Amino acid sequence: MMISLRGCIIWDNVRLADTPWSRLRGLLGRQGMMPGEGLILTPCNQVHGFFMKFPIDLVFLDRDHYVMAIDRLDPWRISPLVRRARAVLEVPCGTAGDRIKPGDQLELASSATGGTQS
Repeated sequence: MMISLRGCIIWDNVRLADTPWSRLRGLLGRQGMMPGEGLILTPCNQVHGFFMKFPIDLVFLDRDHYVMAIDRLDPWRISPLVRRARAVLEVPCGTAGDRIKPGDQLELASSATGGTQS
């Protein structure tokens, strides 16, 4: 899956975690994330960094993919609870805040089909 803003691709290798098992596993066991990589947890409005080995950026999205909040999550910490969020995008640390801001609407596109969801 690819994520873009106003037609500009921001992350091009994003996986979807939409089952209880895939959300539970998340990024556990990973040593880090590559540039362009991400994980969308849905439904989700709060995450934790227990057993994580590296910090990440979090992007909280509403049901229409509007950015509600952006935060950094360090290992062994808990993110804020963003009540109206429907998904959390986890991306490499330092890659969210300089590219997007609250209020932006992200576009999600399947890498295989090229179709978009905004």
